[in-house]
Amino acid sequence: MHVEEHGDPAGLPALVLHGGPGSGSSPVLRRGFDPSRYRIICPDQRGAGRSTPAGAIAANTLADLLDDLRRLRAHLRIDRWLVVGGSWGATLALAHALDQPGAVAGLLLRNVFLARASDIHDVFAQAVRHGDPEWRILWNEARRRQCPITDVVAEVFAHGSPEHQCRMAGLWSGWEQRMATGKPAPRPDDATLQQLVRRYRVQSHYLRHGCWLRAPTLLQRCAALPAVPTLIVHGTQDLLCPPQGAQALALALQGRAILRWVPGAGHDPTHPALAAAMRQALYDYAVTQAFGGACGPVSDMRISAGAG
Repeated sequence: MHVEEHGDPAGLPALVLHGGPGSGSSPVLRRGFDPSRYRIICPDQRGAGRSTPAGAIAANTLADLLDDLRRLRAHLRIDRWLVVGGSWGATLALAHALDQPGAVAGLLLRNVFLARASDIHDVFAQAVRHGDPEWRILWNEARRRQCPITDVVAEVFAHGSPEHQCRMAGLWSGWEQRMATGKPAPRPDDATLQQLVRRYRVQSHYLRHGCWLRAPTLLQRCAALPAVPTLIVHGTQDLLCPPQGAQALALALQGRAILRWVPGAGHDPTHPALAAAMRQALYDYAVTQAFGGACGPVSDMRISAGAG
């Protein structure tokens, strides 16, 4: 497992969990941290980023990732850390807090993905509606075989021809970028395409298995989360992880978490308002070891019609 550390070795320990699954860590994910206050720990999860073997799906499950985090914390001799994650990184952050509640000092979750069956289905349903016609071909193949589309997509990235894998990786990335930012993605070069193939091999493998969070679901498990400072930051216009998921999580936590909407922001962590909200949250935590400024009762929140 490739791990990077940044900031002050004597600072507040913060574990930064990347999304995907399979995308790998990025400097973007640590931009909001003050390196003079934090010890910033950025692992690449199994098969992702610079961890080896890249794109591997053997021995790559949620249980494996949780075991890796246990061993990483022991190796670094950290008692407790703030856990920060966005999208799938938020999913893994919640799972880690459930697995090792005593290890988590706080949770900062951006654009949460709950990995419910409906969330996973909607990812591909949107691709079929708004993506290249090849998504419709895969959808129809799944209907013909009477299996989830996740099975068909995962088989492409596990066993398909290199040409088919590259084509699907380019289509998936392009659609995902449009949904996240509203802008077309640049055409990837050959090296980038290979990275995307490895990323989506891991991601489709996790989605095929419901991220190993089917029964009980992550939302059902969250009643057992430790009582630590918890902030959910979510863009109101997120089309990839719709705001209803963040609202459901906040309601499930029954007042033990703050939900902070970021109006106009989508899924892109570089959106100025979303980045500013994360930076403020990290400053607040560094100063007080808490998150301030609740935005009102969760039940009274309203989500704009354009939020998905």
